Amino acid sequence: MKIYSNFINSLLVLLILVFSSAVEKKPRILIIGDSISGGYTRYVTDHFKDRAVVMHNPGNAGDTGKGLTYIREYIGNGDWDIILFNWGLHDLCYRHPDSKSAGNRDKVNGTITFTVDKYKENLESLVGIMKELSDAKLVFVTTTFVPENEPGRFSKDPIIYNKVALQVMKDHSVTVKDIYKKSKVIHKEHGFGDDDVHFTDAGNKELSKLIVEVLEKVLN
Repeated sequence: MKIYSNFINSLLVLLILVFSSAVEKKPRILIIGDSISGGYTRYVTDHFKDRAVVMHNPGNAGDTGKGLTYIREYIGNGDWDIILFNWGLHDLCYRHPDSKSAGNRDKVNGTITFTVDKYKENLESLVGIMKELSDAKLVFVTTTFVPENEPGRFSKDPIIYNKVALQVMKDHSVTVKDIYKKSKVIHKEHGFGDDDVHFTDAGNKELSKLIVEVLEKVLN
């Protein structure tokens, strides 16, 4: 009876080890970005729930300046397989301390957070740091659509900033998922109006499909 009990205990330990090993081998995906990425991450997580661990940086990654401050904290010791990231909407935003708009947005009287040249410089630094800290495959996601009446952003600026970002990623051999054009279509149907860059839940779900598409390719 004692031998049988020992056998069962050994078998249980073996099963636990096998199970733990299987869990540990799940690919680990880190998403770094602002509230737009925060909106679609839930659906990306649901899609990969049985095959990968998906996490988003705590809170809002804001602009590239904030990114440079916290990137080491975001990556930590996560042993990531993929880091999918975006900065842009906060960089091209104009703000004024007297503005009553949320986040003091004001494209008439405000000052831009980061010029396109500084944005490029910061992105260069961020990619370099990520490559230094992690062996993960990097995936950059372009900045989404800005509607005409958004109080702190010009609708043309994502195109300008994306062009610069795409060149940076090309120079550093970083995979790119360009979602700008499709985000414009999605926003017209599932956006919060012509003065808000955010998407409804249905819009977030549609955006997540674009993100899942590139992650599937990189994982395979």
